[in-house]
Amino acid sequence: MGSSAAFLRIKGLRKSYDGVDALRGIDLDLEMGDFLSLFGPNGAGKTTLIRIMATLLKPGAGTVRVMDFDMEEHPEEFRARLGVISHQSFLYNDLSARENLEFYAALYRVADPAARAEELLGLVGLSDRADSKVSGFSRGMQQRLSIARALINDPVLLLLDEPYTGLDQSASMLLSGHLRRLHDRKRTIVMVTHDLKRGLEAATKVGILSRGRLVYLKDRAELDPREFEHAYLRYLKGVPDA
Repeated sequence: MGSSAAFLRIKGLRKSYDGVDALRGIDLDLEMGDFLSLFGPNGAGKTTLIRIMATLLKPGAGTVRVMDFDMEEHPEEFRARLGVISHQSFLYNDLSARENLEFYAALYRVADPAARAEELLGLVGLSDRADSKVSGFSRGMQQRLSIARALINDPVLLLLDEPYTGLDQSASMLLSGHLRRLHDRKRTIVMVTHDLKRGLEAATKVGILSRGRLVYLKDRAELDPREFEHAYLRYLKGVPDA
């Protein structure tokens, strides 16, 4: 089947805001089990790309497919396979931690919402605050709960937009452990980050987004870290595209 067998396929993706191009024709294929760390300067279009992939934003043009499901033609089937961790928690402040997870478990038709919520509360270290309202949670606790929310449906595709922001050292180690386990289970992960060390350690593929274009994409195994750092710094300094 060749490249048509790609687990995730993005083709010709474009998005503009008030006449300004945020994405200028993104093409990307990922196989099942790939972990892509995506770097780039502020304003490169990274968050726009993640938000489109998460079905939170409509593209101006182009397509996104996961397995056999097109994002716009089959949005519910597409979302059912997604997990998202971003700056936005997607939590309900007037509900408890347990109620939030049970709500999302029911939304995704998880077989036993109560049991799944209990399991994930334990995994993220929030069992003792299970019945506390999210409105009283610190930023770090909300991020922990967001991790649990993103995993509630055992996603085959996990999208991460600066997921370590606001996490203390313990929660950061927790997240890294979950990402390793998901990757070991052949889940596909796309992570936007400014953290070169974490991004390079985790990835099987590494990319740079600049001025709305995917200007760099390599397998991690073929990467020369010094060459990559040089390329990344070049784009951070605003060197024009070649």
